[in-house]
Amino acid sequence: MNNPFEPPSGRLALYVHIPFCERKCNYCAFESAVPAAGETDAYLDALGRELDLWQRRIGRPLLETCYFGGGTPTVLSAAQWRRLARIVEEHFYFADDAEVTAEANPNSLNADQLRVWRDWRVTRVSVGVQSFDDAELHALGRLHNACQARDAISASLASGFAVSLDLMFALPGQTFAGWAASLHEAVRSGAGHISLYQLSIEKGTPWETLDQTKLPDGYEMYRWAQWYLPRKGFGQYEIANFAKPGLCSRHNLNYWREGEYLGAGPAAAGYLGGWRWKNAGSLSAYIKRVNAGTFAFASGERLDAEASAREASVLALRTAAGIGRKEFAGRYGTAAFDYVADRLRQFPGDLYELTESGVRLTKKGMRVANIIWAELV
Repeated sequence: MNNPFEPPSGRLALYVHIPFCERKCNYCAFESAVPAAGETDAYLDALGRELDLWQRRIGRPLLETCYFGGGTPTVLSAAQWRRLARIVEEHFYFADDAEVTAEANPNSLNADQLRVWRDWRVTRVSVGVQSFDDAELHALGRLHNACQARDAISASLASGFAVSLDLMFALPGQTFAGWAASLHEAVRSGAGHISLYQLSIEKGTPWETLDQTKLPDGYEMYRWAQWYLPRKGFGQYEIANFAKPGLCSRHNLNYWREGEYLGAGPAAAGYLGGWRWKNAGSLSAYIKRVNAGTFAFASGERLDAEASAREASVLALRTAAGIGRKEFAGRYGTAAFDYVADRLRQFPGDLYELTESGVRLTKKGMRVANIIWAELV
């Protein structure tokens, strides 16, 4: 596949996918697997080669944000993290205020990793808690318990990091009271950022055949979170994300604002120069392509103006700020903004707010956002 990229004009975001886990969870459809002997080092070799290719193409950009996700990044040892840090340092500059995030699972996070992160550039740890209920964690196939989750958060905070945590709702057997208890624990944990995700049943996962008619009502659970978390100091700045003042994820905001980002590693996606792509998903295919001296692209596309405007509108409507009329019309044209406004007028007026400055979804609108987005794309 041809590579049409030009060097980015400003700061860039980097996402690095670490495709390893200790065991696949029952709901997980992400590209990850338990590493065989030598695979982690082979991955790091290939990642360095992929970033060499990028450096020859776009130079050495300045990073505004950097995010290490997975998979389970804490499968890597402290020594492998030091090597990973060197690889990234060799290919990018970092802004003085760069936000650098590492995902962590409570059962595999350890003091040595935290020390490496603290001594390098990591500023935020995103802990995959999912639930503070041991029975729910067991059903999900997680390897940690609630006590380990609390310890991971406490250790990350004690090391000086901003802490994010993920929670899942509408799980099999989950009660409203259980969901409320997990949210309460999340607030008490000291984390400054909480992400909420409703269980999604994906093909190819152990839960593929789960009877979805027997799952609890996620609407009411999400609605309650929208009421409860702001009263505890967490503002909702995006469909799934709540943060205390100054602790929003700048890396994720870059996605929703249609900023440029480079994705590296198996299955990583990127958006640069108006072109977006996704790398080969399997580790073996990724390594083979990169070791042959080629980019690992499995797919790519350049959206036309109309498709770009529709995609941008959906991304912006994920955020509490919504779509700014002047900015959006300046980029895509007045007709593009009018199209969005006209489509939204099909819905009840309490689902959105349309003013001279722009349009955004209300809290109620966010609860049915999938239905609204389907009308825009």
